[in-house]
Amino acid sequence: MALKLLVTGREGQVAQALLAKQTDHLQIEALGRPTLDLTDPSSIDLAIAAFRPDVIVNAAAYTAVDKAESEEETAFAVNATGAGNVAAAAAAAGLPIIHISTDYVFPGDKATPYVETDPTGPQGAYGRSKLAGEVAAAAANPRHVILRTAWVYGPYGNNFLKTMLRLAATRDTLRVVADQHGTPTYAPDIAEGILAVAQRLVSDASAPSGVFHMVSAGETTWAGFAEEIFRQSAALGGAAATVEPIGTSEYPTPARRPANSRLDTNLFTRTFAYRLPTWQSGIERCLEASADAR
Repeated sequence: MALKLLVTGREGQVAQALLAKQTDHLQIEALGRPTLDLTDPSSIDLAIAAFRPDVIVNAAAYTAVDKAESEEETAFAVNATGAGNVAAAAAAAGLPIIHISTDYVFPGDKATPYVETDPTGPQGAYGRSKLAGEVAAAAANPRHVILRTAWVYGPYGNNFLKTMLRLAATRDTLRVVADQHGTPTYAPDIAEGILAVAQRLVSDASAPSGVFHMVSAGETTWAGFAEEIFRQSAALGGAAATVEPIGTSEYPTPARRPANSRLDTNLFTRTFAYRLPTWQSGIERCLEASADAR
């Protein structure tokens, strides 16, 4: 019998990565606006009734971090109210929900990786909206798994890896922030982690609920991420550039970024017996996938 996942959002990196995982034993329906609109609860109910999923994955989000500073109401409508709507619809249908969240719920001033019980404290509108979404999802559905991830990239959509390769095609040197620490996480690896959680939720009615951190193994900086991208790209005969490390103060943005986005994944690994691969291996597979697409 096939596992059926209803995924909110269709064009996002995680939704696209999940769609690519479909097999005879895994059916995925990824729906975005206008068919499924997080701000329209009736559209969520209709999608559930039509597809009859086993688990709902809320991967849709307002992710324009800088734009959210001037569009906070819109960010909250999707990331907070919308998250609550999806979780409530899932609960009404007797279904568990997997909700995707972010490192931006933390202030980024801790010296070590964040654990799930650390105090939150978003620095910007996007983080505030995502934290409110966690609270809304948990309140609306007791069978919830909230997965915080970070620095997402992949073969789909716009992301840091694609931007670096695009810029390297016309520039010899790129200035990249070196005082923000975190873990690049490959979208297809996030998809595999989601599937591990979904299988557990379906097979075990008493599976744990709550918040879990799920990122790739290891850590680096944005500059270190760029250097590894170019090292691997050059080895494949692709674009490369020299990375000039700079401080956050030299690259001002409307929204403040956490200096520390590192997330401790031990609770996730213990609970679901699954660990994501290293961030370096994700780059390798992403570059291979991009080359296959050309």
